[in-house]
Amino acid sequence: MERYRVKPGSPIDLSQWDPSDKSAFGGSKREAREALLALNKRLEALQELLYAEHKHKVLVVLQAMDTGGKDGTIRHVFEGVNPQGVKVAGFKVPTPEELDHDYLWRVHKQVPGRGEIVIFNRSHYEDVLVVRVHSLVPPEVWGQRYAHINDFERTLADEGTTILKFYLHIDLEEQKQRFQARLDEPHKRWKFSLGDLKERRLWPEYMQAYEDVLSKTSTEWAPWYIVPANRKWYRNLVVATVLVETLEGLHMSHPQPEEGLDDVLIE
Repeated sequence: MERYRVKPGSPIDLSQWDPSDKSAFGGSKREAREALLALNKRLEALQELLYAEHKHKVLVVLQAMDTGGKDGTIRHVFEGVNPQGVKVAGFKVPTPEELDHDYLWRVHKQVPGRGEIVIFNRSHYEDVLVVRVHSLVPPEVWGQRYAHINDFERTLADEGTTILKFYLHIDLEEQKQRFQARLDEPHKRWKFSLGDLKERRLWPEYMQAYEDVLSKTSTEWAPWYIVPANRKWYRNLVVATVLVETLEGLHMSHPQPEEGLDDVLIE
């Protein structure tokens, strides 16, 4: 999965990253489903170990354009995982109270505690994406936020949080097809808004904003992965593989039981 990891400080041109790539998996879609099922089971065991050891914290950040698959990634990658130790935090338009504070205030409250996995469905990066594209604050304001965010994530990492950030990369044509599918299926129309079309017209501006995010905020302590997401099954495999490999790298172990349990008999 290193092929999808953004090296710190490297310039990013998203037109050079194929959103339909599937080069890390040579099997059929049926074999991909089997591989994902095995990853699900492994992730379930690792999450239980994380919760039991109560030492590490894991933050997963998901960013994407509309229809990029954030919800689907959460649903499929974390299928079967015990919800007791996993939390999803979504960040929509800030409330008046949130706007009265600094932009990271509402984010910091949602970060994981020991033994937890927290998934950000959108995140603090909205403050250098939508805020930038729609000119909600001047460039001299959002321009400073890359350094703020790097420092914020460095603080979390220094305090024991493992951070993984995934940009789910689709192209304009794939978004068109997914929007149309929402319109064509009555039970999915609730997901569609006419405002989505206005955002779609700003695609070039968003790509430029994402390129700066990926280049300026992929660090050793909080790396970005550019995940090919035109194929949903491949997207899920990439995210699940990175997550499982990262958790395995923590070398976790179950806590030692209290002494004297060998002779205990439950009557």
